[in-house]
Amino acid sequence: MHEAIAFKRGTGLIVKQPNEAAPLRVVCLDRGTLGPTVELRPLAVSHELVCYEATPSALLEVRIANADIIITNKTPVNAKAIAAAPHLRLIAVAATGTDIVDLAACRARKVAVCNIRGYAVNTVPEHSFALILALRRNLLAYRASVAAGRWQASAQFCYFDFPIRDLAGSTLGICGGGALGSAVAKLGRAFGMDVIFAGRKGDTETREGYVPFGEMLRRSDVITLHCPLTPATRHLIGAPEFALMARRPLLINTGRGGLVDELALGEALRTGKIAGAGFDVASEEPPTPGHPLLALLDLPNFILTPHVAWASEEAMQALADQLIGNIDAFLADEPRNLI
Repeated sequence: MHEAIAFKRGTGLIVKQPNEAAPLRVVCLDRGTLGPTVELRPLAVSHELVCYEATPSALLEVRIANADIIITNKTPVNAKAIAAAPHLRLIAVAATGTDIVDLAACRARKVAVCNIRGYAVNTVPEHSFALILALRRNLLAYRASVAAGRWQASAQFCYFDFPIRDLAGSTLGICGGGALGSAVAKLGRAFGMDVIFAGRKGDTETREGYVPFGEMLRRSDVITLHCPLTPATRHLIGAPEFALMARRPLLINTGRGGLVDELALGEALRTGKIAGAGFDVASEEPPTPGHPLLALLDLPNFILTPHVAWASEEAMQALADQLIGNIDAFLADEPRNLI
């Protein structure tokens, strides 16, 4: 049995398996997006694996020209590149979202696309609640005040400069009723929260177990987003939605940056329409200077983390194992997780 493949950082790493008279060629476009401790076990069949730490768009076509299978996490694969890869049979996305792949071009070329599912049911909910707890109890503001000498100069054993609220008895509104939303709901109930799931925005009828979208906005003390980014969910939360948030909730986004109008978020935070926000995603990643979310980092009630909610070591290894399992299943004519 071959040993698992540990990535060595650099421009590329070629790993060859025995029996390569006509090897299956697998190209990983952005191995650097998985943590350095993550191992990719070999496929069950003889193959050649080429890993690149990152792939700029200018090099995409040449790197996949002879590939049978490509692995991508965040590197976009467009129609032109797909057309230039005559042997391509499968695009294995090392993530849940597949918006980086031109699915229409894949259908036209009969190229299969698979994704990763259910690997983040612990890490994303835990990160979401880390943001919720930090904001609900104003941990960052208190930490900064201690660092500035406020506690040392206090006339008594503590001080109350920033409000602290319990989660018990509050209402948690969840957008997205899939595996992640359900796991967040479980944690919320454990904290004693009243959990409600939002129906789809604009729906005239609400499914059983859900409340109308506008009702969720009005009732929630914390709102957390766990839905995919689609044309229907882009700017799911914007100025009109912030205006409906009667209880000045926290807004948590560990889903996709485009789910929230980031300029409207800034206005809502600075005018007190919401109590705070914790984001792990941005509309542009990494954000460039001048990005709306970077302009909010001076606020004590805003936390921005660099898209790491998914990235516990346990979750990343589970992702890698599922990724290889998806490819093995496809090659065994038992495809799974197809889009």
